[in-house]
Amino acid sequence: MWLIIRKLDVNELMKLFASARLEILLAATLAFMVGYACRIARWQVMLKRDNPQLRWLDCAGPLLASFAANNVLPFRAGDVMRTFAFNKQLGSNSSTVLATLFVERLLDLLMVLLLLGGALGYFGLDANRFAGVGTAALILLALLILIVLCFPHLFMPLANLISRTITRFAPSFGEKLGHWIQNALETLQHLSGAGIMSNLIGWSLAAWLAEGGVFLYSAIALSALPAPNASWLALPVGTLATLIPSTPGYVGTFDYFIVRAMTALNNPETVATAYALLVHIILWLPPTVVGGLYLLLKPTKLLNSGTPT
Repeated sequence: MWLIIRKLDVNELMKLFASARLEILLAATLAFMVGYACRIARWQVMLKRDNPQLRWLDCAGPLLASFAANNVLPFRAGDVMRTFAFNKQLGSNSSTVLATLFVERLLDLLMVLLLLGGALGYFGLDANRFAGVGTAALILLALLILIVLCFPHLFMPLANLISRTITRFAPSFGEKLGHWIQNALETLQHLSGAGIMSNLIGWSLAAWLAEGGVFLYSAIALSALPAPNASWLALPVGTLATLIPSTPGYVGTFDYFIVRAMTALNNPETVATAYALLVHIILWLPPTVVGGLYLLLKPTKLLNSGTPT
């Protein structure tokens, strides 16, 4: 945050916020809603193996609540909450939910890598400048993710070896861990089926293109931004920056790298900073408010939704 604000003209920043076109920001908010609707639908597809009657609305509250918790609490508390707190409502169990979170993260990383590669190619930029690795490394990482998603059975012997090793030293814990691993691997194997995985990739692509709409519309809303198309570079660069340990809600890291991506394509730093903060607000505020309200309105369901199995 210090790197962002040390040269910032606060008065100029306020003027830029005031000049933002409200109707375009509403379009950005609508794109955000579409993106999260796709994420919820993707999670619903993953969980239907345990509960074929699972509805979209049953998944919406827990997913938004977990994002709200991640936005205000440290140590990815929202992911822990989603794994353990909503099993009864979802008709699932913790090991299955944890496996779906793993697949969700891999799918998101795959989409971000594809967007980064596309943006770097379109703008003719060097991958080392933004990712710290070359183009070949990005391609290999994407291929590795596809292998894990499509052929999880290749990793079953290693997982079973780890479980057996732990059981030798801690039989009770090892037995429980083995049950978790077996359930999670069965879930991964189910999701790796061609029909299901193609469905999940489709929902992931739709979600990230919608999030791209958030970035693009936010750039268009600021008329002082001369190169709004740089938003397609800011999206993957800012998202990858969230892998860096930071404060809840990724305050600082997310914004700083968005500014760097925007200025790399000749946008003024103050305008790029206003843009980064504007995007962050749109991405942070709605799930935090809606997910927080869900937790406040349904505390009994949260507290009595079950324990790990």
